[in-house]
Amino acid sequence: MTAPTLNFTPSADVATILHDLLNAYERRYLRPSAHPERPTRSIRYVLAGTSLPGYYSQIDPAPRQIANEQLQRLERLGLVKLDWLPGETGHLLASVTLVPEGADALFAWLGRTPEAVRRARLMDSLLGERFRFDGWRLTAVQGSIDQIKAGKSPSPFSLADEAFNRDLLTALAALDQVKEETPYRVFSVRVFNDSKRLEDLLGALCTLARRGHLDWREWSNDEILRELSLTANPTHIYLHGPWRLVDDAGQSISLGEFDPSVGLPAAQAHHVRRVSVDSGCVVCVENPTAFYELVRHTKGKPTQAPAFSPGPLAAMCLWGNPSPACRHLLRRLVAELPEAAPLYVWADIDYGGLNILAQLREQVSPRFEPYRMDIETLEAHARWARPLSTGDGRNLNRLAGRASLADMRPLLVHMLERGLKLEQEAIILGSSGAE
Repeated sequence: MTAPTLNFTPSADVATILHDLLNAYERRYLRPSAHPERPTRSIRYVLAGTSLPGYYSQIDPAPRQIANEQLQRLERLGLVKLDWLPGETGHLLASVTLVPEGADALFAWLGRTPEAVRRARLMDSLLGERFRFDGWRLTAVQGSIDQIKAGKSPSPFSLADEAFNRDLLTALAALDQVKEETPYRVFSVRVFNDSKRLEDLLGALCTLARRGHLDWREWSNDEILRELSLTANPTHIYLHGPWRLVDDAGQSISLGEFDPSVGLPAAQAHHVRRVSVDSGCVVCVENPTAFYELVRHTKGKPTQAPAFSPGPLAAMCLWGNPSPACRHLLRRLVAELPEAAPLYVWADIDYGGLNILAQLREQVSPRFEPYRMDIETLEAHARWARPLSTGDGRNLNRLAGRASLADMRPLLVHMLERGLKLEQEAIILGSSGAE
């Protein structure tokens, strides 16, 4: 049909009615998954029970009169059909029905871009940018493309904000530039010349990361961003014991005099080239509370427990999943460490803790052994254990298939049978099964 001339501005009530009709029209007919034929069922807006305060005002009849006049003009143009309440023709409407052939004219009049057009624009943008990515980022972008093709939400991309989509793709591509820990605001200034723009994108960036990388799907936003070397503020790696570091300028740093620990800036850790310890063993601890409990428990005495070799303890606090800076230090340590020197991981007896063990074995060295992560420890502290959720069970079953955790399968099976998990803070050092 020829587009009619609409040279008046819709009132608030009329705009509400028409947007609701067009929403229903798009849901039913314009998405890829919708039936391709023109509507055979009416798309009707029933006024009874709706929130149109102007139309139903008992004080000012003008909004109702204006709405009636405008809708009658639209009816004369063949864009809608009106039904009036019995005995109230020209006064009170019962419903407004969309004429499908007039939808395009109404979209234009309301200044609204049809969802199909917005989807096509986003699809073109993603296809045009896809070549810039590889690995998990390519998987994530392709996932959004597949969602659009299936008529689903393209989240975390937006159908309403093209600037947001453009900046999200820009941030995704700029991750290549991040070589060491970088504060959000620094990254944001470098990429957008705006110190706060990244804050609007962080949630969407994490959603894409979870979509693109299977191992990150259970991680928090903070853990994902730390893995991408993005942090709110500079962070530190807590170290205890006789660590010796040599940086890329040849400067030697001895940490053994710091008690109970020292925080090494993560940015500085990236510049460390050699790491050694004059220690009986090295233990990487998931959480800071357990880290300091372990330090306190061994303070002033050599590690005599069977799990450890005699001598002073060297410990690192991982703060959850090992960050790139932690992994860098540990790789340098492994390169200097004698083959017989023990490396341990002490983490929660749950999906997260076992996943940390897998990460260190796969990304640093297969030499890492679990400490206090066994059936005996779980049973000795079962009174403080917590039940597994459905998600826990699903994740533990997935871990059981990882080759790097083959020796941990008896524990995984036991946890699933018992339906229990245990936080490392519940473990009493020195108790039965403790060492």
